Amino acid sequence: MTVALPAGVVVLERGWLSSNNVLLHGGPDEGALLIDSGHCLHAAQTLALVTQALAGVPLARIVNTHLHSDHCGGNASLQRALGAEITVPRASWRTVQAWDEDALSYRATGQLCERFRAQSSLAPGEALQVGGRRWQALAAPGHDPQSLMLFDERDGVLVSADALWENGFGVVFPELDGVDAFDEVAAVLDLIERLPVRVVLPGHGAPFDDVAGALSRARSRLAGFRADPLRHARHGAKVLLKYHLMEQRSQDWAGLLAWAEGTRLFAGIGRQLGWADASAGCRQLVAELAGQGALRADEAGVHDA
Repeated sequence: MTVALPAGVVVLERGWLSSNNVLLHGGPDEGALLIDSGHCLHAAQTLALVTQALAGVPLARIVNTHLHSDHCGGNASLQRALGAEITVPRASWRTVQAWDEDALSYRATGQLCERFRAQSSLAPGEALQVGGRRWQALAAPGHDPQSLMLFDERDGVLVSADALWENGFGVVFPELDGVDAFDEVAAVLDLIERLPVRVVLPGHGAPFDDVAGALSRARSRLAGFRADPLRHARHGAKVLLKYHLMEQRSQDWAGLLAWAEGTRLFAGIGRQLGWADASAGCRQLVAELAGQGALRADEAGVHDA
């Protein structure tokens, strides 16, 4: 079922590797604002989609809900082509300007992101004014400690990023690094429940209006992870591996096993799970994902499916 959106709000639903892009049309002298820019490997496609949706209106600003590579990877390309300024979460400002790939998670996860520079930042409690609407920034830690959501109370529209999907939420990355964050996920779900939300624009998947159902499913998933944290760790390792193969499309065994050994977060999960080493764990997960049809493996290497 297609969910009706307010005038001036356009959702470009994307497939992995990219997050969705949300385009907010402003008034005659404002230009438009884009929330999240997808992955760098999809930058040309993002530019084409955004240019078409702009319909001749200038893009004034790109706002990132958080700085995982699937949400900000198109920043540099879009800024070069369209001249938009970039706004990042306030807590991420210094790491972006210094381009600290450890603090930004790209080195720890072994993921790709083209460097960009931001011109401004946005903190929880602040708001964006676009086209007569006020989008309040809300803290949404859990999936990412510095993540934001944006809420338009007038029309009850929530840009939830990866804090709430129709069937769950994003991997809780701090937990993979040994930092307790399931309580933060629960607190964000409680916050969403208290808001007068009519429709959710998630970071991945179609917009939806069954907010109560989505919250119930998310809480059930969270309860399962809390009861068995190693289940969540194993899920996180599979996500990292699948994401890497989506970036590479295909990789020989030597290259893939070197990635597994050299990617700090993946190797750290392996220690939690009791793997002999990251290479052995990687081979095990490849076999499982291949059995599920998510990857294809042969003597030469591993291929995205």
